[in-house]
Amino acid sequence: MERRLYVLAASALIVAAVLGSAWITGQFTTPGVDKTHGYVTELAARDQPWTHLFRVSDALSGLACLLGVALVPRVEREWPGWLALAAYALFTIVAAVLPLDCAALSDPACGRQGLSIAHHAHLLAGALATGGGVTAMALLATRWRTRTAWLLAWLTLAATALTAAALAAGRGAGLAHRAQLTLIAVWLVYAALRLLVTDRQPPGHGTPHVVEEGDGPAVLITAGPAGAWFHWDAVAGHLAGTRRVIRFDRPGLGLSPRSPAPPTLYAEVARLAALAPAHPEQVTVVAHGVSCWHAEAFARLHPLCVAKLVFVDPVCPDGRRPQAAARAAGRWLPALGGTWGATAVARLAGPAAHRRLAGVPDPLGVYRMGKVPAAVAGEWLARRDMAADLHRIREDKPFPDVPVTVLYADGRAGCAERLAGDLGAELVYLPRAGRRLHLHAPRAIVDAI
Repeated sequence: MERRLYVLAASALIVAAVLGSAWITGQFTTPGVDKTHGYVTELAARDQPWTHLFRVSDALSGLACLLGVALVPRVEREWPGWLALAAYALFTIVAAVLPLDCAALSDPACGRQGLSIAHHAHLLAGALATGGGVTAMALLATRWRTRTAWLLAWLTLAATALTAAALAAGRGAGLAHRAQLTLIAVWLVYAALRLLVTDRQPPGHGTPHVVEEGDGPAVLITAGPAGAWFHWDAVAGHLAGTRRVIRFDRPGLGLSPRSPAPPTLYAEVARLAALAPAHPEQVTVVAHGVSCWHAEAFARLHPLCVAKLVFVDPVCPDGRRPQAAARAAGRWLPALGGTWGATAVARLAGPAAHRRLAGVPDPLGVYRMGKVPAAVAGEWLARRDMAADLHRIREDKPFPDVPVTVLYADGRAGCAERLAGDLGAELVYLPRAGRRLHLHAPRAIVDAI
């Protein structure tokens, strides 16, 4: 999927270059704009006949460029260049939304009755877009270290300087501006071709992040949706004196690397089996939320490995059928977690969302990583498939004769009661503990273990 992302990103950049070059046709359709001395963006001025066409072309060009940047797989130390290119795209969109009032350089009458704020905002956005584009070219040329990248960067910088000098002199700005935009379009095509022929390999997916502490009978903790190992610090701290506590992060969560494949119930069962101690030692499995499905399936498929199950605020599977669209989207998410777009989403929303939902600090900034929102979305999309697999396992494999404790707070009483009845479990209600029992009532979980 990483290779397909390179193709999509390159395609978006080529589309941005083509749409951004729509001004070429304007040389023939808008004779009122001076080809030698007038801005190219004067073609989209409010008083020009084809203003809407060129404004839409510029806006779509900026959107395509922004999409291309978002889909580029993340490469260390290239982020300043791609960030500058994203800024170029955003300011291009702003300039399209806020056009000139009139052809400022081509029409001597322009501005005699005053100019709007949008007119001045367009000029500022255009200057910032140019600065972002030139900066992106220079920064990425520094990382790519190719003659073509440096040649295009220097030529564009020279064209930008000529445009500024022509504006100061009052003549020739149109020619210099057209050369500048042509070079930017050529550079976008060059960047796209570079992505298409790249020989970069996707990062190794490695093994999951595992934390073991303490000594004694084994306790294996599997976190709930979007959970990380450190959310269970209080529980592990109470247990470490008398138990060997094993905590881990599922692929894409916490400090675990991304997985090339979407999550499945059988993959999570295999992960629990790999982390559980070898036979004949047995393990107590503590599961939270949807992870209770993983733990139950593990107990049914590996009954000799389990000493006890503790379900914390479990979720009950429903009977809704899996969706092909969700399955198809889920196949893309592991790769999308390594893109600049996912990184931007995580940096902007991850820390605030974690504080809001968990209410505890993020000591290593894991919720600022792009792989985390992609992993969370992937697990959510896989829920129906996991539920269907759990129903099949329940039909084929009996539940072993092991003790089960179900802890729940307000909100999921019906689910907890049904699960406890089906498994012959002890049911423990914790009033006023909230939906995050492992954070607010760790002692109750320790007592259940």
